[in-house]
Amino acid sequence: MVKLNSVTVRAPATTANLGSGFDSLGLALDLWNELTVTRGKFSVTSSGEGVDIVPQDTRNLVVTGLEAVFNHIDEPVPGLRYQCSNAIPFARGLGSSSAAIVAGLIAGSAMSGADLTNEEITTLAADIEGHPDNVAPAIYGGCSVGVRNGTDNWIVDQVNIPEDLFAVIFVPEEQTNTHESRAVLPDQISRSDAVFNIGRAAMLVNALSSGRLELLKYATDDRLHQPHRAQGFKAMPQLISAAIKGGAHGAFLSGSGPSVLALATGREVTISYEMTETARTLGVDGKAMILPVAQRGASVLSSS
Repeated sequence: MVKLNSVTVRAPATTANLGSGFDSLGLALDLWNELTVTRGKFSVTSSGEGVDIVPQDTRNLVVTGLEAVFNHIDEPVPGLRYQCSNAIPFARGLGSSSAAIVAGLIAGSAMSGADLTNEEITTLAADIEGHPDNVAPAIYGGCSVGVRNGTDNWIVDQVNIPEDLFAVIFVPEEQTNTHESRAVLPDQISRSDAVFNIGRAAMLVNALSSGRLELLKYATDDRLHQPHRAQGFKAMPQLISAAIKGGAHGAFLSGSGPSVLALATGREVTISYEMTETARTLGVDGKAMILPVAQRGASVLSSS
């Protein structure tokens, strides 16, 4: 195994669930965090998004990801310096945690010389996160669907999507704690709600892969998580309606929120305007972003 002295990697933002695909579907977005790891006395420094909030110690998820690799290959973790440059909004439902974990894993794979496969990295990342909906697209790019096979293995596959698909996102200033957002979800659901989501998740994958994007308006609807999370973010339904009014094919809460994301193949500026104006009238501070889908996932930018 060839061990490196320094490596720089990047990992993309992601949106999870896509409405009906709770904890299973995710999409990579063309917005990136970068991580440089260099051998030396341990330190963590960050710049950009979340700089006043992200832990500057071993609690940082880039450290968690990297150390998971060394534990996986049963080697001691050397002294390392971590430099994080973050463009992904923190705690807004855009996969900042998954990007950190995946960046750490890929850096660890390179620094240790382990050269783990994407499948191995996916398993480690999903085990840390607890589900594959963000980490899989962060690793592979594009749109991913993932399920757990038994207790140890994750199965991930790619969903073909139109090349001209864009995400229009309203990102509120307000932050969301993922654990608190999951805590509001019920432990049990009715059969009718299960059937509602199963049908729409199947339609969602078909709509994306076949290009029948007019179906997304219906396929992104959900009863498992969005109605419950809307109790903590009252503007969500109005922002979704505003996106559809502006010309979006479908819109949904991005991950655990509070960001709301619309899928479009045109009229992105109009959709952005409608969402921003609706937020303004509701007294919700935030900003709009228009991002292409990231067709490639996390990667090593340079090494020495």
